[in-house]
Amino acid sequence: MGQRRHSRYSAEGTKCPVGNGARPTGGRAAGLTVGLAVGALVAVRWASRRFERITVTGASMEPTLRAGDRLLVRRTGTVRTGDIVAARDPRPPGRTVVKRATSLGMGQVWLLGDNAGHSTDSRHFGPVPLSSVEGKAVYRYAPPARAGRL
Repeated sequence: MGQRRHSRYSAEGTKCPVGNGARPTGGRAAGLTVGLAVGALVAVRWASRRFERITVTGASMEPTLRAGDRLLVRRTGTVRTGDIVAARDPRPPGRTVVKRATSLGMGQVWLLGDNAGHSTDSRHFGPVPLSSVEGKAVYRYAPPARAGRL
């Protein structure tokens, strides 16, 4: 006798053969896929509000950070002495500097590069308002050989 073929209707109402590797579309699988996509989008938006990605240029933070290092910066209002922070450069607009917070007081922070001979920092432009600090560098994610917490 011939093989009996079954069919189902997908969520869109089109006929889908079942068996021989074909599967109906829609239903639970589609709902799960949409749910995962929405969840991923929410997670990305949450992370983009909480974290910023920055690429280091220059030698001002050597040996701690090198040109080409890629950092995750956690946006936070809390800065402590010794933290590596990203802050809006007080000189050219739109530029960000990555420096070490060395002293805090009266709503300002003093920023210094680890490599004093190659750093333009608070010795040149003075203290920076705490409101200019974008966040604390918490993780180096590239290059892979140097990846890890800061």
